[in-house]
Amino acid sequence: MSVFFTVALLAMALPSMAFDMSQSTRCVTIPNQMKVCKDVGYSEMRLPNFLGHTNLEAEVVPRSEDWRPLLQTGCHPQAQVFLCSLIAPVCLDTFIRPCRSLCVAVRDSCAPVLACQGQPWPEALDCDRFPAQEDMCLSPYSKSSHSAKDLPKPACQNCPSVEESPAMKTVLDAFCLHDFAVTAKIHRRRLPLGEPEFEVEGRVEFIRQGPLLPYDTRHLLQQWLLINLQCANILVRPGRSQFYVLTGFVQNDGTLALTRLFPWHKKDINMAVATRKWKHHRCLMD
Repeated sequence: MSVFFTVALLAMALPSMAFDMSQSTRCVTIPNQMKVCKDVGYSEMRLPNFLGHTNLEAEVVPRSEDWRPLLQTGCHPQAQVFLCSLIAPVCLDTFIRPCRSLCVAVRDSCAPVLACQGQPWPEALDCDRFPAQEDMCLSPYSKSSHSAKDLPKPACQNCPSVEESPAMKTVLDAFCLHDFAVTAKIHRRRLPLGEPEFEVEGRVEFIRQGPLLPYDTRHLLQQWLLINLQCANILVRPGRSQFYVLTGFVQNDGTLALTRLFPWHKKDINMAVATRKWKHHRCLMD
């Protein structure tokens, strides 16, 4: 289980939402080390915050960092605004909490990511605890463009099959049977606290593009790794990089699922030949 989700949910188990808005508060500058909320759009926050934290260095900053991996998955475009409105509430003449509608929007998109790690949506973030009045709280913004809805989203899924040293025909068949096939280099580095971080290094090259978009695919695969941490742990050893051919589908609900992965080593001739042949060999379905 991810260290992040264990720590974060322990923090959320505190009786945080019993915050009394009549108590005395003070305004403090959001510190530079609080990177999760540093660029949220304002520079000062209230203490205690809406999670009941009173100490900036001992509570607020480390608890905010607990949520960084979830935010990196891009589970919802306003997840940072929602969480920071609780962790680092803006310092105004009145208390501004997130609206129930904003909580619901973030929960519906981000709870499946937590579920992928075997954890429920934190009870302290129960959306029924937030105000319904849209004019006295932070509400979801309306997207000016609907194009984002058409972009594939990474799926929480069972781990894809990883096949070492496949036959050339096996690889060619995978190219034919799947919506897309790409090559990508996956890197795993270890953070100071031992939490692994996965990233897609360099460019993602298309073998079969299918429904994927060139400008979105690297980010999409990055999100897949961060959501499917248990699978990512299998793909690359700590401190190493591995070059893969990844094949899969974009499903009817718009989610991307990886199905078969082939490690591509320098001496693997079958992979190189299969990729070259694909350029001159198309499936009958194409």
